[in-house]
Amino acid sequence: MKTVKISALVLAMAGAFATSANAQSAKTNAWEGFYAEAAVGYGSFTPTIGSAYIVPKAGPTRGLQVPVSTQQNDLGSGTNKIGLGYTFGIDDKYTLGIAASYSIGASSPASGSFWTASTVNSPTWFKYQIKDVWSVTVNPGYVIDKDKLAYAKVGMTGNTMGINGGTANYQTYNFTGYVLGLGYKQMVTQSVYFLGEVNYAGISSKTATIQTSSGPLSGNVGGSGVDVLVGVGYKF
Repeated sequence: MKTVKISALVLAMAGAFATSANAQSAKTNAWEGFYAEAAVGYGSFTPTIGSAYIVPKAGPTRGLQVPVSTQQNDLGSGTNKIGLGYTFGIDDKYTLGIAASYSIGASSPASGSFWTASTVNSPTWFKYQIKDVWSVTVNPGYVIDKDKLAYAKVGMTGNTMGINGGTANYQTYNFTGYVLGLGYKQMVTQSVYFLGEVNYAGISSKTATIQTSSGPLSGNVGGSGVDVLVGVGYKF
């Protein structure tokens, strides 16, 4: 009988420890954990070019910095992203995530032109496109309920701009900046969710030099962009 009582006590204690361990390991927030996602949408980019000049290879202004005027159209194109991240549950209502994303492929091209005072009536055309867009963000979130999450994004972004034109072969330059965004996720199964996002990126201006047949063309290049995305994700 004593052995039976001791066995019962041991089983009871084991059950209590197991219950306590499960309670401690249970997630306090349904959105906590790793996730992967993919999205498609539409984006626009507005470039800025300032203080542009060309150093002619020949003619009376050879070797001098000749001011250049530019006109560039906004870029509009389909876009996409694939992303990975982890969401921490601060409590049952708030989350904090870290995420990284990358856009596959390149945008459609947009056009522009440049000219000097002596070539104002015959400007030179160029085209540019955006590719290899990436971002690393911190994503604070608010849990509406176990199936709905609203979140913000703040972090760093970058892209590669490709440029070619009437007097220049295709050349690329890398840019970085910041990104801000708002998003919403809706669970549709225990692990699969739909998402929607709107993002704004500000690209820091930097000096870029394009080698043309007339001479090197330099200017302070930057810009800003907005995209709207919808997609699907999987929470592990």
